[in-house]
Amino acid sequence: MRVFHTADSARHDPERYLRRGTPIPHPEQAARYAILHAAARDGGHDLAAPGDHGLDPILALHDPGYVTFLAEAWARRAEMPGIGDEILTGCFARPQMHRKPAGLLGLAGLYTADTSTPIRAGTWAAVYGAAQCAVAAADAAREIGHAYALCRPPGHHAYAESAGGFCFLNNSAIAAGRMLAAGGGPVAILDIDVHHGNGTQGIFYARADVVTVSVHADPSDYFPFYAGYADETGAGMGAGLNRNLPLPPGSGDAPWLAAVEAGLATIAAHRPRGLVVALGLDASADDPIGALTVTRAGFAAAAQLVARAGLPTAIVQEGGYLCAALPENLAAFLAAFDAAR
Repeated sequence: MRVFHTADSARHDPERYLRRGTPIPHPEQAARYAILHAAARDGGHDLAAPGDHGLDPILALHDPGYVTFLAEAWARRAEMPGIGDEILTGCFARPQMHRKPAGLLGLAGLYTADTSTPIRAGTWAAVYGAAQCAVAAADAAREIGHAYALCRPPGHHAYAESAGGFCFLNNSAIAAGRMLAAGGGPVAILDIDVHHGNGTQGIFYARADVVTVSVHADPSDYFPFYAGYADETGAGMGAGLNRNLPLPPGSGDAPWLAAVEAGLATIAAHRPRGLVVALGLDASADDPIGALTVTRAGFAAAAQLVARAGLPTAIVQEGGYLCAALPENLAAFLAAFDAAR
């Protein structure tokens, strides 16, 4: 497997996270990069730098003002007196709040959705590098059949104009956009993270050129709460092109794999020219913030199902948090995919 990665991924290094009113160690730590990188290296995969493809693939999916905010916020931090090692706000815009402010504190509330996505000294370098990995994997998938983007931070909760859920730039969406630009559509995204890919859904919900499928834990009492339900099927030109397959908490291999198979059947019906797999390993039974009970064998079986679809495939890393099973599950998925191809 060709694996694209960058050491800049470790430069976003949040330490704290306000969960239910209590500060706790941040789940999306820089150590995730080192652990996933080691698993890919030890699996004998072909590790490569992504190169720099510039801002164009990012701006094809993200609002320019939002991208400018991410790139420049840390340099503007003096505008927020008393700022420490990260930029956060306690005031977030809602739909009724429709004016764009000028100040950095207000912009932070406009462009971020929660307190899980702080901007720190190395955040832009990390998220920019992750996006470049996604672009490189999309290119390689078209050229050699499949590739893996070791993206960190993850991206599938990021909308075109906002960060949230540990995510800043939507790497899976950027990979899909790159495939579209290079080879036309339709392109499909299969998201198997334990959390619904709400940002990805939002970006493509009214588009006719991307089929989006998400297999995830029921969001009625689980993040992201406000999206991910089965009756969300697309709008306008995208009507019928979005499918959500929420599962009850605690679901294990059998129902999860059945949902993955159903999602792949939906994708196949639209005859896509390329596939992006938003690979969340947090569906694992061992994940510290997960809600499903998928095993290592389950991840391997999912990889086989995806590989047998026979599509040019870019695998983009999403969630999967610090536990002993994290590198084992990545190793199992990549090895099973290669073997099935």
